[in-house]
Amino acid sequence: MTPILATLVLPLALFQGTRKEAPPKDLIGVRIDQRLGAQVPLDLKFKDSRGKELALGDLFDGEKPVVLTLNYSSCPQLCSLQLNGLVEALQEMDWAPGKEFRVLTVSIDPRETPEVAASTKRAYLEQLEGDSLEEGWRFLVGDESSIRRLASTVGFGYRFIPERNEFAHKAALIFLDPHGKVTRYLANVVYKPTDLKFALVESGKGKVGSFLDQIFLSCFRYDSASGSYVPVAWKIMRLGGVLILLLVGGGLVGFWRLERRRAARRLEQGSC
Repeated sequence: MTPILATLVLPLALFQGTRKEAPPKDLIGVRIDQRLGAQVPLDLKFKDSRGKELALGDLFDGEKPVVLTLNYSSCPQLCSLQLNGLVEALQEMDWAPGKEFRVLTVSIDPRETPEVAASTKRAYLEQLEGDSLEEGWRFLVGDESSIRRLASTVGFGYRFIPERNEFAHKAALIFLDPHGKVTRYLANVVYKPTDLKFALVESGKGKVGSFLDQIFLSCFRYDSASGSYVPVAWKIMRLGGVLILLLVGGGLVGFWRLERRRAARRLEQGSC
């Protein structure tokens, strides 16, 4: 290849290699933008599975973090995959909705009714056990404007496809702190119980989880590429060193106390 031809072909090859195809028309705007720190509008009105109207703010108590999912009951596949994945993770946890945290599933289909929400709720809650589930996992329906405003706030882009009578969307668990601010996203349909717990501890702002949960969380970081929490080697090593020091220190303190008691007994015996 001549030098002149090379100067023409190489830039063209580089351009072709980096060119991205435009998304299909049905998928334009269908994405999840992670808007950490966004405050969900607490004044938005929805209806629950019993037909009761409530404001979104009624579901935040300032104590429990909230897991938000955006789905719809007639979804042909993705929504059931996501909610089944959430149920499977909850089955392996020692925490339950309504106790340490809450779950909100909001329908993105404004045509759905409270009766539909109630049927969907029964289908998933019957797989779990606990007397806190009824209030701990709420299924909500609402009008187009409320749904769109909530979805836009948390970066959940979706699109209705009239030809198929379906919604194009992605799946994500969106974690909110006890006051409704976005803290974390888990964008999958299969969830590790440890990831779920770490995200809840992080979202709880110190109000949920034990001291040990906080310690363990400090040894992990969220990896956006894998969508999960991964261990940080140097933090684990540091924690291990601290634990060793505590064990050695505790052993020495116990030894010194034992020696002091022995010495005191010898003095008592000598005085007799």
